Amino acid sequence: MNTVKLSNGVLMPGIGFGVYQTKSGKETENAVEWALEAGYRHIDTAVIYGNETSVGKAVKKSGIPRDSLFITTKLWNEDIRKERVDQAFEKSLENLGLDYIDLYLIHWPAQGFEKAWKVMEELYNKGKIKAVGVSNFQIHHLKELEKVSLLKPMVNQIESNPVFNNQDLINYCKNENILVEAWSPLGGTGTTILGLPELESLGKKYSKSPAQIVIKWHLQRGLVPLPKSVHRERIFSNIDVYDFTLDSRDIELINSLNKNTRVGPDPDNFDF
Repeated sequence: MNTVKLSNGVLMPGIGFGVYQTKSGKETENAVEWALEAGYRHIDTAVIYGNETSVGKAVKKSGIPRDSLFITTKLWNEDIRKERVDQAFEKSLENLGLDYIDLYLIHWPAQGFEKAWKVMEELYNKGKIKAVGVSNFQIHHLKELEKVSLLKPMVNQIESNPVFNNQDLINYCKNENILVEAWSPLGGTGTTILGLPELESLGKKYSKSPAQIVIKWHLQRGLVPLPKSVHRERIFSNIDVYDFTLDSRDIELINSLNKNTRVGPDPDNFDF
């Protein structure tokens, strides 16, 4: 597993394992256990997923030293709006069974995110968070945050996949030294992106699955992808991407699939 360096010097594993929509209990515990067995050391959860406790159980069961793991969780919108950052953070710590979080993100740019960020800066300065960031922030959200913040976000976790590559936002973040993570990097549940003939053709060319091709595309764009699965074979397959390199023409081919069509909600127009 390669690592990437955040703006504050913290090292993050270059592929994360996501647990969005993974059911709490055995489904999440098994998925995380398999991920850790496969070599993932970066687990991405959120309080709204309802499975922080299951992630914590799997992490504890693994016996892997804490400093070899990178755990991300997120501050939910209602906690932002009601100014409950401290309480929400402590609850996540309790759920996960940890005494610090490697990366804590504002999940969506809900009203009051600027105030929430100030509290997160305090938690960071106390050492309870190793890195702070945001998720689903557009350029204008980042500029609004910059006006009031002492710390620039170290990460922006956003939607990015072959039909919605979100490249303009990625370019902005790179220029600002904000690392970009890609959620639903394969398109998400219910999409048919991995069945696109161009990706199937590239899979045959490199003797890899379409999913592996897309994950490699993200890596070669300088992103940290967060693939998710509850199937052991796919969990192992999704991380097996370090033995080949896409050539520049194939990167351009995948770039050309972009249709600017979101799979998830629009950060400028969400109602949750």
